[in-house]
Amino acid sequence: MSDRWTQWKSFPDDYFGDYIQAPIGAGVYEICRASDREQLAFGCSQNIAQSISAFLKPGKVRRKFLFLRLRSRYSTGELEYRFWPTATLGDARVTLGAIREQRQMVWRRMSAAAART
Repeated sequence: MSDRWTQWKSFPDDYFGDYIQAPIGAGVYEICRASDREQLAFGCSQNIAQSISAFLKPGKVRRKFLFLRLRSRYSTGELEYRFWPTATLGDARVTLGAIREQRQMVWRRMSAAAART
């Protein structure tokens, strides 16, 4: 499949009938806040589109709070997503491990450089 991340895409608005542009297949996904690039979700999945769309669904509430309106924690305009499609879930797990190792290496280098100064 692909050997790199796609471009960042903003979450579509359900009101206007937009949809998430992601494959219905295995891969790695990342969701972040658009304003400060804070990472909110990161993982691998058998179905990328379903995993990304499930992020906006409100959580379950207790029975006594059913009168309250369920809301999503984030509005669609403030979130962005990207994905790395793979052929199988096993490939997605390997890719996820490689990305995590690369990020940890960058953090180690940054902390070592900060310790020297």
